[in-house]
Amino acid sequence: MNNSHTDAPTPVAAVLEQRLRKNLPIVHLALIDDSASHAGHAGAMSGGSHLKLLIVSDAFQQKTAVERHRQIYSIMGDMIGQAIHAIVIDAKTPQEWAKLTAAGASQS
Repeated sequence: MNNSHTDAPTPVAAVLEQRLRKNLPIVHLALIDDSASHAGHAGAMSGGSHLKLLIVSDAFQQKTAVERHRQIYSIMGDMIGQAIHAIVIDAKTPQEWAKLTAAGASQS
């Protein structure tokens, strides 16, 4: 299963998604460009994107949140601080994601 949702597929978001897919086995990916919410902010004025990333991958098994973020930052490489001004990362294993989605369904 390889679900994906990219809201506002900007060039920056498209490049990041391509890098992530090339380097990680992705089960689910949601990438939202939230730059419009930061209009007037210094990073937005310089052209840097503000992104929100939800990513689910087996590659995160046995890794702490810090290790998962480091892995994603490594994949972003030169994009961070240039094309990407800020990013909010939510990195889950498939098991963590299944628990969250099951809990959400049971609350409905």
